[in-house]
Amino acid sequence: MHPYSVRDVERLVHLPRARIRSLVEAGIVSPERGPGNAWRFSFQDLIVLRSAEALAAAKVPRKRIKSSVQALRRRLPESMPLSGLSLSAEGDRVVVTEGDRRWHAESGQYLLGFEAAPAAGRSVSHLEPRRAAPMAGAAPTAGSVPAAGAAAWFDRGAALESEDPEAGIEAYEQAVSLDPRLLKARVNLGCLLHETGRLDRAEGVYREALRENGEDPLLLYDLGVLLEDMGRQSEAMEAYQAALRADPRFADCHYNLALLCKGLGKPREAIQHMAAYRRLTATTRSET
Repeated sequence: MHPYSVRDVERLVHLPRARIRSLVEAGIVSPERGPGNAWRFSFQDLIVLRSAEALAAAKVPRKRIKSSVQALRRRLPESMPLSGLSLSAEGDRVVVTEGDRRWHAESGQYLLGFEAAPAAGRSVSHLEPRRAAPMAGAAPTAGSVPAAGAAAWFDRGAALESEDPEAGIEAYEQAVSLDPRLLKARVNLGCLLHETGRLDRAEGVYREALRENGEDPLLLYDLGVLLEDMGRQSEAMEAYQAALRADPRFADCHYNLALLCKGLGKPREAIQHMAAYRRLTATTRSET
């Protein structure tokens, strides 16, 4: 079972979408394809992605990262529970903790009990799947609008989008029709259309939302990701730059823009944005 969408990975593992895409393209993980040809990740994929990112932060060579996380994946059974597991980067290795046991991901060698885990280290633990939250009372219909109809439809869309994207899209569309100012419904609708391959429709959702809500940084960022996937790099750069004008501390936007600038032959700008991304994410980690 592969229940996690790209947005679930962004939320749970704290990786920007461009980084997720690059790790998939590098063969670090091989997600399945779900409805609409959208990527669907397993819990094991999430662990592997977070391991790869931890090793990259520890300056481990790319080839070593790939061999280490592939070995880790082989040791993660499909039936592993979604709690009680954590991992951390110790030097150039990933150490997995299961209850009171600790072992090296690559070699499988267990650590002795007196080898305490380091105080510092990047770790992932207790990754929980999103659970469907039922709507209060009967589901509203287009002809019967309760007082909190838009919010109810939004909650329904959030509950359904992973297991039934089509129903999720319909729910978000209902939320938007009932309350055009409900920005989060437009954002989720655009992302879900993007994930299921309706790129032109997704662009229309974002453009309309921007006209009605102004230059919201998240809308602009999601539009930039979409335009990149459509092969419209120059327009994507404009969207990312507009997002950063609205919110200069949008770390993931700096990251995507750094990769885009590098691909477009703008190394100076790429270095500047990558430096900003690292500065902002380092600040975030020190505050948590």
